[in-house]
Amino acid sequence: MAKKLSLKPLGDRVVVMPSEKEGEKKLASGIIIPETVSKDKLLSGEVVAVGPGRRTDDGKRLPIEVKVGDTVFFKKPWDEPIKMNEVEYYVLSESDIIFIKN
Repeated sequence: MAKKLSLKPLGDRVVVMPSEKEGEKKLASGIIIPETVSKDKLLSGEVVAVGPGRRTDDGKRLPIEVKVGDTVFFKKPWDEPIKMNEVEYYVLSESDIIFIKN
């Protein structure tokens, strides 16, 4: 399990540490496949921090369905990952998460 972050995401944001390094992949034959070829591939990672949930128009808060330690699958986000202590993390909206691994 990842070390606890000293940051707390706001609203329905979730911080995920990806389980595999992004970038180009090299096949056994030596052919290099650039990252841009596999943009629609699902990524997986471990949830390391969650926000308190999104507020509705009447001021109530909707809780987030994922929790720290969950393994989640998501599409590669538009934004670049943030880097803290030499580790990369994605900050996602809860709606960007496709499913949770049981």
